[in-house]
Amino acid sequence: MKIAHVTATFPPYWAGTGNVAYHNARLLHERGHEVVVFTASTPRDAEMQFPFEVRRLPAVFRIGNAPLTPGLVSALRGFDAIHLHYPFIFGAELTALAARRYRIPLMITYHNDLLAGGARGLIFRAYTATSQPLVLRQADLLLGTSRDYAEHSFFSSTTPRGANFAVLPNGVDVQQFLPGTRSGERYALLVGGLDSAHHFKGVRVLIEAVSRLPDARAVIVGDGDLRGEYEALAARIAPGRVRFAGRVPPAELARLYGEATVGVLPSTTQGEAFGMVLIEAMAAGAPVIASNLPGVRTVVEHGRDGLLVEPGDVDGLTRALATLLGDPGQAREMGARGRAKVHRLYDWNVIASTLEGLYAQVTA
Repeated sequence: MKIAHVTATFPPYWAGTGNVAYHNARLLHERGHEVVVFTASTPRDAEMQFPFEVRRLPAVFRIGNAPLTPGLVSALRGFDAIHLHYPFIFGAELTALAARRYRIPLMITYHNDLLAGGARGLIFRAYTATSQPLVLRQADLLLGTSRDYAEHSFFSSTTPRGANFAVLPNGVDVQQFLPGTRSGERYALLVGGLDSAHHFKGVRVLIEAVSRLPDARAVIVGDGDLRGEYEALAARIAPGRVRFAGRVPPAELARLYGEATVGVLPSTTQGEAFGMVLIEAMAAGAPVIASNLPGVRTVVEHGRDGLLVEPGDVDGLTRALATLLGDPGQAREMGARGRAKVHRLYDWNVIASTLEGLYAQVTA
């Protein structure tokens, strides 16, 4: 099949939606399909090469991660299927228009709600109430990373009754993330964007929790416009105990996961819908601590392969960190169970077979 993937973000901007689009495209390419990824052009386009075609369209303007690329409609002509990674303000509307104009089957993966505070939050709510139902109505098949998130997000109120829906979880490369030596420093690892678009990642919550445990250490991977604020907070309340690694290459990221005592995702809002970093940590044999949020909680079995804490609960996160950082034996047992679960449910090769079947279904 000739398949188009449309996404607002894509590597080298490493964020959840772009990561999923990349792996979906890679797996389909490896199975012999002709895959083209459409995304917006950025100053970092030359940093990476891909085995499949990536068309980076010029944006006449952008608002955060919402670029307007008018050339998208004509570029989507001639495909057997279009796969839109949602949300994509501007791009979603253009993709739905192209699918309807050229009569191409449209699949939409609903990754997460659009959430923010202040004026941006008002704009997002207006967009969700007006444009989102029109876009989702055009889909021949809607995909969600979990039924739990679909039922507790704006997806449920903006999707037409009786819409064709299937669950397709995010995945992980189980050969990339492997258990490493854990005989050295015990630390909690947080991986995420440190920019305003990912303000909900709970970085402040982790720093405050670490500050309450004199022996606790944390490593934070990621970069963005909020990094300076986070570094200043850590220097003030947990001096010398939080290391900001910035952006790291894949091999270094895999090493950090493999040596981490625990992976942490302390997100504060439903802007988090799944948490790929959880299954990356679990693949590397680390137990996880995650916020008890719809979608996220489907990945973690509390007390078996990780612990759940309430969003924004510094005391709860502090207790969870004390439990796993203070008991390496329990952490190893939880990590082993998590790795077995990832191999069974979240290996990209397992998910690729499901995805390929869904394309066959929707094009038939």
